Amino acid sequence: MNKNASIVILALATLLGTSGGVQAQQANMSFFVTSAGSGKGADLGGLAGADQICQGLAQSAGAGNRTWHAYLSTQAADGQAAVNARDRIGRGPWQNAKGVVVAKDADELHGNNNLTKQTALTEKGDVVNGRGDTPNRHDALTGTQPDGRAFPAGEDKTCHNWTSSTQGAAMVGHIDRQGLRDDEASHSWNSSHLSRGPDGGCSQADLRSTGGDGLFYCFAAN
Repeated sequence: MNKNASIVILALATLLGTSGGVQAQQANMSFFVTSAGSGKGADLGGLAGADQICQGLAQSAGAGNRTWHAYLSTQAADGQAAVNARDRIGRGPWQNAKGVVVAKDADELHGNNNLTKQTALTEKGDVVNGRGDTPNRHDALTGTQPDGRAFPAGEDKTCHNWTSSTQGAAMVGHIDRQGLRDDEASHSWNSSHLSRGPDGGCSQADLRSTGGDGLFYCFAAN
């Protein structure tokens, strides 16, 4: 075998080995940001529909052997009790598609976690566009307070519990932990500001107008 052929074989082996390593990490991931939303703004089909999106994206990345839930809260309405996002996502620890642990448990997740623009990756292992990028997609739908619990009934902060693209508004967090100001809300990953736009706050156009794209967080609950 000549030298050039050896070099080619070595390069291919390295590439395949790297690819296998990435796939193994993705198979072990337990947290990601959706690479795409429902396409209908904050209408995700309720919690069940959002969970289905998480499960499908995880499946496409080779991590579908786990039970995936969306990090979303709902508010008490129509006789239904509120649901806390933090109660839906298991016990942790959670790691991204590259094997980096973002939090070891729910307390750390809602305290001093390791979520940054570089670690809050999609199921594909990609960085999400943030402030300063075009387009900015850093708003993540959550409908939750900073501690991961639901808002009281009253002002709609979940777009009718994730079933509407025409009425209400949604509390969002900043995936890149960056905002227009240098304050706690701007740096919050899960409770930064309410969505707003020409249609109110729940349509795809509304979400894009303030730096979002209908993305949200997914966690492996087992």
